[in-house]
Amino acid sequence: MIQRDYLIIGSGIGGASACEGIRKHDKRGTVTLVGAEIFHPYKRWMLSKSFLREKTPPLKKLPIVDPRWYDSHKIETRLGTIVTQLNIDRRLAVLGNGESIEFNKACLAMGSRPVRPPVAGVNLGNVIYLRTIRDALALREMANLEKTVMIIGGGLLACEAAANLRMMKLKVGMMHRNPYLLNRYLDPDTGTWLTEYFAKHGITMLIGESLNGFEGKTVLRNIQTKSGNRVQAGLAVVACGAEPNLDLVRNTPLSGPHGSPVTEYLETEEKGIYAIGDLAFYPDRLMGGVRRQTHWENAREQGLVAGANMTGKKRQRYEQIPYFWTEMFGLRMDFVGDFSVQPTKVNLRGTYAKKKFIARYYQGEKLRAILLCQQTPREVDAAKRELRNAVGK
Repeated sequence: MIQRDYLIIGSGIGGASACEGIRKHDKRGTVTLVGAEIFHPYKRWMLSKSFLREKTPPLKKLPIVDPRWYDSHKIETRLGTIVTQLNIDRRLAVLGNGESIEFNKACLAMGSRPVRPPVAGVNLGNVIYLRTIRDALALREMANLEKTVMIIGGGLLACEAAANLRMMKLKVGMMHRNPYLLNRYLDPDTGTWLTEYFAKHGITMLIGESLNGFEGKTVLRNIQTKSGNRVQAGLAVVACGAEPNLDLVRNTPLSGPHGSPVTEYLETEEKGIYAIGDLAFYPDRLMGGVRRQTHWENAREQGLVAGANMTGKKRQRYEQIPYFWTEMFGLRMDFVGDFSVQPTKVNLRGTYAKKKFIARYYQGEKLRAILLCQQTPREVDAAKRELRNAVGK
């Protein structure tokens, strides 16, 4: 039986940051990090950006820290394996190779997986779900052979992948059932402008079209829409959202309909077991309500907080203004605050025509979010301070 003070389940940015948080406050406790991929924790957000189009994939730039950091900080990494069973009462985890780890405290950082639409042909060759390094490498290789690609979806991942593939001179289309891109975050005017911006860069927009299925014997040949259209494509990237990897704790108090419920300290109702990143359904002390975030910055900060809290030597609440960013066709957009509800009022400073603006989103008279396009890091920091002050009133 292997015994550990801390067990981190998941080797994404959240898991890596939890290790960092632990080591900042506990230099001696035994730590094991378990991850399904064979790679040390890496910057997953890069996969849909420049990683796709650089001539030589920048693998050396991907690790969050130098892999030697884990050895030098005496953190055992079990990569290329998974936890198959978790006994909460006995504080026992069984690995895929049959080994068991008895732990004092654990952090759930399993992340999420791509949603597979319930249609025919989702497992055909040349239908890619962009989540891992292997997915990105496969997409790069296929893009050299197939010159026509269809992106299914209109969220962040879909937009980033579409922009980068188009910059590789591929013929790119986007199929999105909603009236404009990034509809989960943008107001109609800004969303319509962004959709037209993509079209101006040569992307064929199938707006308002829903996927009905993929056609082909072994590899993709055509894509069917629910309206009856058939679109020819040799390659498809499916980006229809992600769902939390909660199978390990399904039917336990660690799993709920919206994620893994945690306190403001990121601890589940099971004392000593924490959840972070794409899994954590946490109380938002600043913006109000309870939410689950699926962005890199959120997982990073939550990992640091949970790691510190696990040691018992530092007790801190997770209090962060929600934040993420994206870059498409050289257009940098920073999202500060709560974009989960359509604003009742938008205050735009700047112009779409110049591709440089700041949009403030209000619910009634209450500032809830700030969207910045082509602004400096100083402006972004100022927006975070402004919103923190506004919600604190």
